[in-house]
Amino acid sequence: MNKVYASAAEALAGVVRDGQTIAVGGFGLCGIPEALIAALRDSGAKQLTCISNNAGVDGFGLGLLLATRQISKMISSYVGENKEFERQYLAGELELEFTPQGTLAEKLRAGGSGIPAFFTKTGVGTIVAEGKEVREFNGEQYVMEQSLVSDVALVKAQKADKAGNLVFRRTARNFNPVCAMSGKITVAEVEEIVETGEIDPDDVHLPGIFVHRIVLNTNPEKRIEQRTVRAK
Repeated sequence: MNKVYASAAEALAGVVRDGQTIAVGGFGLCGIPEALIAALRDSGAKQLTCISNNAGVDGFGLGLLLATRQISKMISSYVGENKEFERQYLAGELELEFTPQGTLAEKLRAGGSGIPAFFTKTGVGTIVAEGKEVREFNGEQYVMEQSLVSDVALVKAQKADKAGNLVFRRTARNFNPVCAMSGKITVAEVEEIVETGEIDPDDVHLPGIFVHRIVLNTNPEKRIEQRTVRAK
């Protein structure tokens, strides 16, 4: 099975459509699948539910899809860097499901592992627990969280082999592995593709069983979200 596609647009062809749930890797702008997000925008798919740690920034990352009104709901843990997100949410144009960051990661991982739900202490006694089952274990209260399974997952890695085994670069790994696990179809944007077997098995961060399509992007922008330098 050939997993390598010539472009981001070809990798998404026949995969994305209106009304889907899309999981997108990255943390801030670190480790986001830039080319795949742009291709998703260009696909015209709308009424999307996007699962991502954050919503990008104005004009970049998932901010591209907010600008074109293709996202109807965000499942996120932080959305504070996007003025268009703020405007749409306050105007009632965009639905938001806030989820604590660690809980969001576990919901994605659990979904990819076939676990339908789990209990966590995070959020007990807050609005996070509203409408959810709360149960006592060993004298402590825990809230039940349902796992997340996405129709499509878009992730970014430094390297892939042709079987889809992925290697991430340092902190750019972030939410990418769990997003990939959650996807019924996972598309990986990578900076290097090598032959199957060239990556030492001990160096594989995510097995190829979770990856269905690969696209090469050798020159990503890698924009810095907040550049902070020391004054002279």
